[in-house]
Amino acid sequence: MGKDSPRIEAYGTVDELNSVLGVLLAEDVPDEAADRLREVQSDLFSMGSVLADPKGKLDFDGGALATDGLEAWIDAMEEELPELRSFILPGGCREAALAHVARSVCRRAERRVLAVDGAPAGVVPYLNRLSDALFVLARWFNLKRDIRDVEWRP
Repeated sequence: MGKDSPRIEAYGTVDELNSVLGVLLAEDVPDEAADRLREVQSDLFSMGSVLADPKGKLDFDGGALATDGLEAWIDAMEEELPELRSFILPGGCREAALAHVARSVCRRAERRVLAVDGAPAGVVPYLNRLSDALFVLARWFNLKRDIRDVEWRP
């Protein structure tokens, strides 16, 4: 399998996402967010392992990547946020900017996994919801730092 194979691209991008979350966790993020992000890192490590196992030797339960926890996290953060009425530009405080970088890497990881024949069940839905959670997290970080999201003006 070549270094440019879809499978290697997929688990390499999942690893990159995990690393970006590590950089985000090096910042002074609230404990509640740090705890969630560490759980996500663990999920991503498991995901990368199973993606790196084309013969399916690892015992993997796709249900372990249920999106319920991500949905609950999104809902909890959104309860504190003002309603979003327009597109926003990535940025704000450093933590929010890093969450936006993580979100965009997560979207790429999702696209890379879609290109893998026989991708494990649960991976794509998890990455899809995770990217949404990272978007909301970026807004939540700005709220906590009392920084307004910058609305896009076409």
